[in-house]
Amino acid sequence: MPRTNFQELLDAGVHFGHLARKWNPKMAPYIFDQKNGIHIIDLHKSIVKIDEAANVMKQFARSGRKILFVATKKQAKDIVAEKAASVNMPYVTERWPGGMLTNFPTIRKAVKKMNSIDKMIEDGTFDTLAKRERLQITRQRAKLEKNLGSIKDLSRLPSAIFVVDVQKEMNAVKEANRLNIPVIAMVDTCCDPTPVDYVIPANDDAAKSISYIVDVLCRAVAEGLEERKIEKEKEAPEQIDAQNAGGKKLRARKVKTEEAAEEAAPAPKEETAAPAPVEEPVAEPAADEAKAE
Repeated sequence: MPRTNFQELLDAGVHFGHLARKWNPKMAPYIFDQKNGIHIIDLHKSIVKIDEAANVMKQFARSGRKILFVATKKQAKDIVAEKAASVNMPYVTERWPGGMLTNFPTIRKAVKKMNSIDKMIEDGTFDTLAKRERLQITRQRAKLEKNLGSIKDLSRLPSAIFVVDVQKEMNAVKEANRLNIPVIAMVDTCCDPTPVDYVIPANDDAAKSISYIVDVLCRAVAEGLEERKIEKEKEAPEQIDAQNAGGKKLRARKVKTEEAAEEAAPAPKEETAAPAPVEEPVAEPAADEAKAE
């Protein structure tokens, strides 16, 4: 069953492309027509592509992998931040830090620095510093939180990235391509779809269009997370049963081994009683005296 329909996409304004004079010829397969100097996107193809991208993101979430949401344009940043946070996925909405993927260990060091500052505040070390030092650390913490606060739980490279506006986030797309990380993106008629693995032809300028498509994809991610949770709940009792069954088998094997050892042991020899000594008859003295007389 499709995750969306033609009318919903039409109401959200997903079909509005870019100016015809600024189009990219590589987007020709996804363009339906031109009206008043604006290209119209073929929504039938958009439906197919949205379903394909949603299924891919659902499988990533089901397997416990992370998807990084990237959208720094003004009309998309708040929407993406809210939707991504609702499904517990990392996101970048302020500024793409150069080398975030290709130089990931350095980014992790900055995140650890932010965590160490938080630890200083919690254990009281921060209060013992001079006023000037506290001010500098506070400013540093605010800057790190603004740029990297949304990815502090990202302990390793994401399995995929979702991008709104490929042209604006070209650095993110290039880094992902270099590391062979799949790219899922909303692509307008003025963009080049070549570096994108899962193209979603759609209007990436209207907030309503962005909100609708991101909502559909995040619902797919939520489905994957729910299925993963159900699978874990099913696996837990099965593992307990397997452990119990393994313990019973070991005990039964031990009992059988002891019984076999008892059967193989030689039977103890029965002790034979020694024969009782035969007493010789003793002659009575009275009879001997009578014979002598």
